[in-house]
Amino acid sequence: MKETILKTSGLTKCYGKQKALDGVDLTVNRGDICGLIGKNGAGKTTLMKVFTGLTCVDEGTFELFGEGDAKEERTRIGCIIDSPAFFGNLSAYDNLKYYCIVKGITDLSKIGKALECVGLTDTGKKKYRYFSLGMKQRLGIALAILDEPELLILDEPINGLDPIGIADMRELFRKLNEEAGITIVISSHILTELNSLATRFIFIDKGRIVKTLSKEELDDECRVSLNIKCDDTSLASTVLERNLRITDYKVTDNKTVKIYDPVQEEDLRVAMGKEGVQILSIESKGVSLEDYFRMIIGDGSECGR
Repeated sequence: MKETILKTSGLTKCYGKQKALDGVDLTVNRGDICGLIGKNGAGKTTLMKVFTGLTCVDEGTFELFGEGDAKEERTRIGCIIDSPAFFGNLSAYDNLKYYCIVKGITDLSKIGKALECVGLTDTGKKKYRYFSLGMKQRLGIALAILDEPELLILDEPINGLDPIGIADMRELFRKLNEEAGITIVISSHILTELNSLATRFIFIDKGRIVKTLSKEELDDECRVSLNIKCDDTSLASTVLERNLRITDYKVTDNKTVKIYDPVQEEDLRVAMGKEGVQILSIESKGVSLEDYFRMIIGDGSECGR
């Protein structure tokens, strides 16, 4: 059983008459990489600001690391919500040294560790103003992990990067998760990239959580399959393997079998009929990743802040 490190119940936040968050219930478990998905204005950034203490809620409860009073526990969070403010005339090291002073961090060896983790140890005295966008994004991550957080909140951290920069960031986040043991909540409008990184997905629309599912469940939802409903799934499985040589299938309930291997519907009906399996229905399922996201969060293809 995974440890729950973040939990909300009924979170509601209003700006005037508009509800930015409307009764949000969710959990984040230790070790997760949670992808937060929604259109512009869905409530993603507001939710992340609640997590990090940058805004408060009107209703609902919020627990962090098992504590209802999250003020002290938020010191265990690193975040990038808005672009960090760095000094253009300072090096990566000196920018982080400044933030060490601001945060009260006395162990300056943490600067070197953070820069090494994000691949910025070779920048030397190069001034921030001459950094590439990818380097600037990496320095932002270094700042977020400077105090060795257990939970990392990232709002659109790969926005504006080229494909190589995106791939580098993806590997960095995996490294932080797998090697440093950091749990990550990340939003991005680059859906295919989020799909290749996240282990859990949280869909938010109009301030409400509309669906949560694991990476395996998402892959299963999107994967093309021929779904048959029948009166005997045990016998149907035997027919698939013995008569049709089909091995890639899944029995999802006591009446449904999902078949992933290619098979002609007529061949399936004939084989099942010969063995006395009554087919109630046959339906082809499976959508592209983008179409599935659009189906869950509503009309419109843009998934942003």
